[in-house]
Amino acid sequence: MEGQAPSRPRSCDWEDAFNVEFDDGLSFLEPHATIKKANKISAVAVPKRVSVPKKFRSHFKVEYDTGEIAEVSWSFIREFPPRNSKK
Repeated sequence: MEGQAPSRPRSCDWEDAFNVEFDDGLSFLEPHATIKKANKISAVAVPKRVSVPKKFRSHFKVEYDTGEIAEVSWSFIREFPPRNSKK
């Protein structure tokens, strides 16, 4: 995703979400539950580490306290923005 590289994804525990900012100015807040569901991660898993692999900068990796790992592509974040919830 040339020109759309993310700066640094980070876990925002107070929001129960990941914040991903892109170089082009867009920023997304992606709920932890969405990432867990897409990667078949246990609902009780807690993110311990978020990193961007140096060799392949096409995604970020989330390591959970359960030993499970989620790999999240930048296109997943950009193409599937959170929907407005109706309460």
